[in-house]
This record gives sequence, structure tokens and C-alpha cells, in this order.
Amino acid sequence: MPRLLRTYGDVFLVFAAVGLLRLVLPAPYVTHVVLFSIYTMGFSFLLGRLGRVSFGQPAYLGIGAYATGIYLHYFGTNPYAGLLVGVAVGVLFSLTIGALFVRLSSDYFALANLALCTICFFLFQKALVGVTRGDTGLWYLARISRTAVLDLRNPDHVFIVTLLTAVAVWVLVKYIDRTVYGAACLAVKSNERKLEFLGYSTFRVKWAGFILANTFAALSGSLYAVYLGFVSPAMVDPVRAAEVVVVGLLGGVGSVYGPLLGSLLYIAMQDLLSAVVVYWELFVGVLLVLVMLGGEKGLAATLEPLARKGMGLLFGRRQSAGNGEVDPGRRTGQSGEGV
Repeated sequence: MPRLLRTYGDVFLVFAAVGLLRLVLPAPYVTHVVLFSIYTMGFSFLLGRLGRVSFGQPAYLGIGAYATGIYLHYFGTNPYAGLLVGVAVGVLFSLTIGALFVRLSSDYFALANLALCTICFFLFQKALVGVTRGDTGLWYLARISRTAVLDLRNPDHVFIVTLLTAVAVWVLVKYIDRTVYGAACLAVKSNERKLEFLGYSTFRVKWAGFILANTFAALSGSLYAVYLGFVSPAMVDPVRAAEVVVVGLLGGVGSVYGPLLGSLLYIAMQDLLSAVVVYWELFVGVLLVLVMLGGEKGLAATLEPLARKGMGLLFGRRQSAGNGEVDPGRRTGQSGEGV
């Protein structure tokens, strides 16, 4: 247990603080932040660890959401079963599409995902209108049945489940960063040919990362479907493809808490500025430019070193960067060890 706290104690503390935020901030805002941060984590994993930009993340979000929504509207009433269906369909879809997409270079990868997003939007809005009900969407909130312990008809209980899910996602990402596979992902981003020379299958590394990242998106979509009680093609609109990119860059791609920081800031600006300014996105764009000029890792580049020092004081040792990077002291030979 002490070792678990030393390794993942920062995750537990951060999300405990997020849970406390719900006592002073509007409940829908905090729930939206946690849901969107899980969604953004998928994009951050792709870009920060594999070096792949995707403009098709709404497609994977929508796949998970519609799989859950169709199950709850037509087949069953248990929301937990709906979540499992959404995640399972997301995994299968990513497994199939990923085998094709990860073979593409970075530019074609981004465009292929954008094309996929457009195709999914057309399917949900037009081609499958008999099942998806088109722009009207699927409404099934009244069909969701009561569940024991945590009743997902209760927004407070949905928040608890979402928060616990986010903790599991962050613990998994931190664990991966400490493994050989995590190092292989960073090697794919920095020098794929050298990794191939060492005997690793870069295709498998990228394929597994693609599946994992887009499973996060499908998981977020499934949670959105249960929380809102309906799904519509607006979730898959290609116009929204830039949202997750902006949030990821604001927070800091590749950093552990970048998705959470970016979601906190972006959704706050969306809720506050949109009420008084028509073109509120202009302010987001200006802020994004300033953040990127200050450092490519976004807000996390400023806040994570301070947080690591705090975690070191709490848990008795210096925390790792959390994003697979080498300690700066080791990099410069100032760690007290021989170079």
C-alpha cells in the first residue's frame, strides 16, 4: 500500500481535489470537465507519446456514445451493461480501423481520421436515420433502470462513477509510462527507425496505442450517453474535431495532467465567455497562441514541476515527470551520480 501511494498518490490527491471542487462549483461543470478530460487523454496519448495528430476523435467518442445509446434505447435498461457495450464496440472499432490507419504517415493519418469523422456524422445523421433517428437523436433517460449502490439515474452517482473511471484511466496511463511499452511509444515518436533496428514491431506499438487512446474516447462517449440520457449526431460533428486538439494543446500534450488542466480552462471559458461574447473562440485562440509561445507543453509545463515537489514532500521521494521523460538532473549530470 505505501508503494502504491508513492507511485500513484498524486493521482488520488488530484482527483480528490476535483471531487471537492464539486462542493463549490456547479455540479454539471465539474462533471463535464472530468468527462472531457478522459476524452482528451486519448488525443494526448496519441500526440504526446506516438506523435500522431488525429482530427477524428469525435468519431470514436460518437461510436461509444451511440453503442451505449442504441443498447439503452432498443435492447436493455441497465446502464452499466450499456457502458460495457459502448467500450466493447469502441475497442472492436479501433482494433479494425487502427490496423489500416496506423500504417499511414502522420499527415495522412490526421486526414484519414478527419474523413472518418465526416463519414460517421453522415451515417448517424442520414444513412442510419431509421435507427439513430437523425438530428432528433435517441432519448432513453426514462428507460434507464435503477442500479444498486451507485444508481446512474442520479447525477451525483454518475459523477462518482465518472471520477472513479478517471482515476483508473490516469493510473493506467502512469503505469504504462513506467513500462517498456511506454518507452517504446516515446521511441516511435522520436525515432521510429531506431526502434525497428532494435527489433521492435513499430506497427504493433502504434496499433496498441491507437486502440488504447480511442478506447478512452469511446469510454468518455459511453459515460456522456448515460449522463445525458440521449445521443445525437452533434456529438460527431466534424466541426467539433478541433475542440479536443485545442484542449490538449492548452493543457500540454504528453503530460499526465494536461488533459485535466486544459479541460478545466476550456470549459470554464466556454461557459463564461459564450454568455457575454458571441465569438468567444477568439479569446481561446489568443490564449492558445500565448501558451504555445511560452512552451510547447502548455499549462502542465508550469504547474507539474511544482506539483512534483509537493508530492515529494508528502510521499517522501521525488516524483517522476509522469510523461515518460528523463529527470532533468540526470539529463545534465546533476543528479549526484557519475556521468
